Amino acid sequence: MNKNDLIVDSSHISLQDIVNSENVYISKEENFVKYINASHKFLINTIESGKPIYGVTTGYGDSGKNYLDYKDAALLQQNLYRYHGCGVGKLLSQKISKYALIARVVSLSKGFSAVSYELLTRFELLLKHCIYPAIPSQGSVGASGDLTPLSYIAAVIAGEREVYYEGKLQNTADIYQKLDIKPYVFKPKEALAVMNGTTIMSAIALDSLERFKIIINSMESFVSGMYEVLLCDTTPLEKFVHAVKPFSGQIKSAENILRKTQNSKLTHGRDERYAKFFTDNNLNIQDTYSMRCAPQVLGVIRDNFEISEKWVEQEINSVNDNPLIDAKAEKIYTSGNFYGGYVAHAMDTLKICAANLSDILDKEFAILVDHKFNRGLGENLKLKKEGFFHGFKAMQITLSSLSADVIKNTTAASIHSRSTESLNQDKVSMGTTAALDFSKMLPDIENMLSIAFIGLAQAANIRGIHLTSQFLQNIHDKIRKKVPSLNEDRRMDIDIAEVVKLIQSGVFA
Repeated sequence: MNKNDLIVDSSHISLQDIVNSENVYISKEENFVKYINASHKFLINTIESGKPIYGVTTGYGDSGKNYLDYKDAALLQQNLYRYHGCGVGKLLSQKISKYALIARVVSLSKGFSAVSYELLTRFELLLKHCIYPAIPSQGSVGASGDLTPLSYIAAVIAGEREVYYEGKLQNTADIYQKLDIKPYVFKPKEALAVMNGTTIMSAIALDSLERFKIIINSMESFVSGMYEVLLCDTTPLEKFVHAVKPFSGQIKSAENILRKTQNSKLTHGRDERYAKFFTDNNLNIQDTYSMRCAPQVLGVIRDNFEISEKWVEQEINSVNDNPLIDAKAEKIYTSGNFYGGYVAHAMDTLKICAANLSDILDKEFAILVDHKFNRGLGENLKLKKEGFFHGFKAMQITLSSLSADVIKNTTAASIHSRSTESLNQDKVSMGTTAALDFSKMLPDIENMLSIAFIGLAQAANIRGIHLTSQFLQNIHDKIRKKVPSLNEDRRMDIDIAEVVKLIQSGVFA
């Protein structure tokens, strides 16, 4: 066993455990195996007694009024994943598919879904061989969970549909034959337990949270560089300011930005600003809101991110299928834990956060490139002053365009609940839509940040890199290894793509 091996049992699994996992194993501890199988045995005994159990000896949803004989239970499970094979849209990434496999087996391992231990080991088998179901991104309303996208996991367990294997999209049956894996036959309730949950929205959310965390940290790095190249007063970052408005995210953002400006010869404190006020007619006593209020703007985002992260982690560790089975008390509960409201609201909130981050970034970059406000950095950060050069003029246009693309998509998905499935699913979470919406914002923000960092490096050259903090010098040097300074007008799209890779790697965070 190594430190990145993840052992799944009924205990809590953190998001970081999932992200860091290299090998995933189902616990072989005897008490855990007995615990899982006892729940499944109780369910089997109950349905053999003739008691109608939703989704096991009845039809699904509005068809729950149809009673089925126990002998048809296996066929019912097979039909469930087959008739839900109607997903559309772009396939989710292999990474998200892996997260979905882990998240689903974490939920099923809590012991209240009445699946067999054998089914849990099927998830382990897929993860061991890096067999990732090919899952269409669209087709879920987020309650009853992610039925249609999760049907692609159930179908793969049964040896059907397509998977990613060795980096290629291939038929599951072919891979099973190659690896001598027998298709799994679902026992009563097992396909329903796989499909009736919030796993796809949670997996998309987890992937997006990873990316957005890097974006938040990188944004603070950009702001710290802006404080330097714009010759700003660091008073708004000082500890006292945020101690008297003690929101943890705001305090953290201010600390991060101030720490990264340490030893800069370009920033100054309040006393210097006061001293210069009567001798410099162009000096405002305060900097603009987009600089001065950056900790307040980013602090709200940090706090909302932390709440959202906790909600997604709790959702992954919850039992979110239906019905719920309490073998110890010998009770079965029909319920609605498949409703993905927490993920939906977390993602809808982070969409607003992403829009605010994009908005302040657009405004800060506007100051950076505008000679009327950038305190001597010149028109569009040009190094050559001739009128036929235009510097970062079009780069700003692209950045502003991207900010609009982000901001226009902030409508909450959760308020667009659609009644469907014969009005049985009459109030749904739209959690998967919310997660997809948020995930689609992130590439635009990464491109915006790339443009902004390239501009920041140019501004550092104009000011004199020897005057900047060590932190900004490090950022500058990493950019310059990929992107030369803009001396004369040239295409910049390739440069943007190169710096996006740096941002995604976390080097600016």
